[in-house]
Amino acid sequence: MNLQWSSELEIGIPVIDSQHQRIVEYIGKVELAHQHHSQAELMEVLDELVDYTLSHFAFEESLMEEAGYPFLKAHQKVHALFTRRVDSYQQQARAGADITDELLHTLKAWLVNHIKHDDRDYGDVVKANMEEATRRVRARKAGWVARLFG
Repeated sequence: MNLQWSSELEIGIPVIDSQHQRIVEYIGKVELAHQHHSQAELMEVLDELVDYTLSHFAFEESLMEEAGYPFLKAHQKVHALFTRRVDSYQQQARAGADITDELLHTLKAWLVNHIKHDDRDYGDVVKANMEEATRRVRARKAGWVARLFG
């Protein structure tokens, strides 16, 4: 089953949605490497996927922390467990094991479940914080312009 991005996976925060969409694209590249029977291609894509996902997790966690999301620690633990699991797949692949089918199943199931449940849980808190920050910036800019030209 090829994982496709859809509106069902959106949490309503454009920057996070675009990052999730990019992760879906990486999963598609893992599928292609599997179809090409290329261990080298798989390792390259898997390394890119892991790097991008770690960066995404850090960004997502910083937004939750800034917003005061009360379940940040639990969310960080979920990210850490997933990271260790994928790291294990990387080690097995480096050792020559064919882990691609299991890896793809894990990536797809985890990502969809994580987005639809864990990430949606923080969405409202983070969106409200981002909207408030935007409002403060606009008010500060408007005040500066008003003082300059008022």
